[in-house]
Amino acid sequence: MNEFMKLLSLSKPVIQAPMAGGPATPPLAAAVSNYGGLGSLASGYLTPETLKRQIEETKQLTSAQFQVNLFVPEKREKVSRKKIEDWQNKIPLSQSAELETDEEQDWNDFYEKIDIVLNSGVKVCSFTFGVPPVDAVKELKKRDCCLIGTAVSVDEAVLLEEKGMDIIVVQGSEAGGHRGAFLHTKGEAAVGLIALIPQAADHVSVPVIAAGGIYDKRGVAASFALGAQGVQLGTAFLACMESGTSAVYKQKLIEAAETDTRLTRLFSGKPARGIVNQWMEDRRIDEDNALPYPLQNTLTKPMRKQAQLEGNPESMSLWCGQGVRAATKQTTVKELMDQLVPAGVIL
Repeated sequence: MNEFMKLLSLSKPVIQAPMAGGPATPPLAAAVSNYGGLGSLASGYLTPETLKRQIEETKQLTSAQFQVNLFVPEKREKVSRKKIEDWQNKIPLSQSAELETDEEQDWNDFYEKIDIVLNSGVKVCSFTFGVPPVDAVKELKKRDCCLIGTAVSVDEAVLLEEKGMDIIVVQGSEAGGHRGAFLHTKGEAAVGLIALIPQAADHVSVPVIAAGGIYDKRGVAASFALGAQGVQLGTAFLACMESGTSAVYKQKLIEAAETDTRLTRLFSGKPARGIVNQWMEDRRIDEDNALPYPLQNTLTKPMRKQAQLEGNPESMSLWCGQGVRAATKQTTVKELMDQLVPAGVIL
């Protein structure tokens, strides 16, 4: 048992990625925690009231540790009215979208969720898209809350450790969903996991957790060999019965190959890896001109919601990583956890 596992009292060095937007349900988080890993709730698109309910529901399903993930608010980019209107003409149903809150409201929402974590007794809190502010870190530390940061580069990992993170998840370019990048780089902030793990592990003293393209025990073993103390998986858990993933989404995962995904900003305004579908193909020419997050996310939300209701995968954001070919059938959390770290295996 390594430092990471001891810190969180885990019997398996596995974190279920906090996938915002529906997949990360209380039953999924609780099942992962009950089988020795760290289950996760994603507060990113939840109201504070819904987050409270999900925490209470998860507590009823497990007595083990689980984490709550928060998006760190980012500085909003100014966008012309004309550019917004141009995209409204391109995105189906976008005229019905309610434009997002402003930056001040983002921070109010963030601190309200921090208070919920503090008052709920949750002892693990993770952050995506940046470094949490000093005052939030201070208050969480007072309650003995373990803090997890997300990095896509060594510089981000080092900064997160300096700012008080106890564990760093390093996200390789193979990972599905949104990139956690928050520092400017000269080139692409898209480092492959094999290159990222050892470099990050050599530059920070806290446990490093590997994320991106991992789907089986070989990926777990390789991550440990490179210096990680645990793994975080998203795509593999999407195909679990306990997830909130829709039936049509799961079917697309089962059908997909590793070459069927690419990074896109067309759904949310942030680079995110998912299965290429008709919306991504039709608007490929506009990829570099997408609105910044959260505007693009707001305008595509009605289209994505309607597609979900209709079971139409061609207009949905089908986030997944490059390990998706391994998702050959729907499984259970227990089956997945057992094949990731078989009984008796010592890492």
